Amino acid sequence: MGKTGRVVSLGLCGVALAATLAAAPAPAGAAAGRADASGAGAPGADASGAGPSGAAWRLKPTGTEVRFRGLAAVSRSSAWVAGSKGTVLLTSDGGRSWRNVSPPGAGDLEFRDVEAFDGRRAVVLAIGEGEASRILRTDDGGQSWTESFRNTDPRAFYDCVTFLDRRHGLAVSDPVDGKYRVLSTGDGGRSWKVLPDTGMPPALPGEAGFAASGQCLVGAGPRDVWLATGGGATARVLHSADRGLTWTAAGSTIPAGDPARGVFALAFRDRAHGLAVGGDYRTGQPSPLAGALSRDGGRTWRQAATPPPAYRSGVAWLPHSRTAALAVGPTGTDLTTDGGRTWRTVDTGSYDTVDCAADHGCWASGEKGRVARLER
Repeated sequence: MGKTGRVVSLGLCGVALAATLAAAPAPAGAAAGRADASGAGAPGADASGAGPSGAAWRLKPTGTEVRFRGLAAVSRSSAWVAGSKGTVLLTSDGGRSWRNVSPPGAGDLEFRDVEAFDGRRAVVLAIGEGEASRILRTDDGGQSWTESFRNTDPRAFYDCVTFLDRRHGLAVSDPVDGKYRVLSTGDGGRSWKVLPDTGMPPALPGEAGFAASGQCLVGAGPRDVWLATGGGATARVLHSADRGLTWTAAGSTIPAGDPARGVFALAFRDRAHGLAVGGDYRTGQPSPLAGALSRDGGRTWRQAATPPPAYRSGVAWLPHSRTAALAVGPTGTDLTTDGGRTWRTVDTGSYDTVDCAADHGCWASGEKGRVARLER
């Protein structure tokens, strides 16, 4: 499954991949929901410049210029991407070719998240105020789509969707009446209901989620889910251990205090170990504290000793590794091999989001139709 809260276990292949990435030389040479609809950044390098034994992003031409902020890695051979102008693409041959499986009549929609169960079944989220926020599902590889949710509240703006298993999933909207609004499904996204907000703590003034990479709402295991926020005085991470019924909030070390700053993406490899990345998505603005880590399920967060050097909008644990992860953003890709304590840049290409499948299929996507797969 794509970003559906896989539990990552220790394996020699993942450790070897992390070691290869760590040894790869750096090359020679955005982002948020309502605040940024285009956010073009510098295209950067096409690959990391690593040698034959190194791992590097290899671009997989999509034949389009749309921005893909939604990504679901199914395997090394199969991945879904979703983006602007209602575009959804699917590959089943490792990115050598792409099928345009966009929903009919969706050209005005802005897809920001896709969650895939396999190469045939997937759910996409369109963002925007009022009826622009929608959820669609396909069961036949995108040959047909069914709209399963359309927001009718003009105050709501949905940012992200995640699945905990093949049946249970959640979607989150920016605050309505002072609290985040949460949708729930128990049938794989075929139907949705708004959960009561009695267990949701009040939002901070100016606080919201970022629809930058489909990773502002993530899960691990059958019941745990985390929500990333920004814009308020503190960039917080909210956690629910009961599929969205009750939540607790914890402050992160990533700066906020501005609509453009906060936590943009989360990744949990199990119920305890999490990573947070973010910063300030505006071009040229510094993001000196762009990474944080948690070892207690998000109850507390610690600043990375050596964080990513700039704003990052996506993050993913490498499969079968307890310590290695990738973070991506408009100015590059960073690698950690110590669980998020230290990061170093291994590529300068522009990507918005990253996702890895259990068979070591890691993909990244972003502006100008860019999609890449990690290859050695």
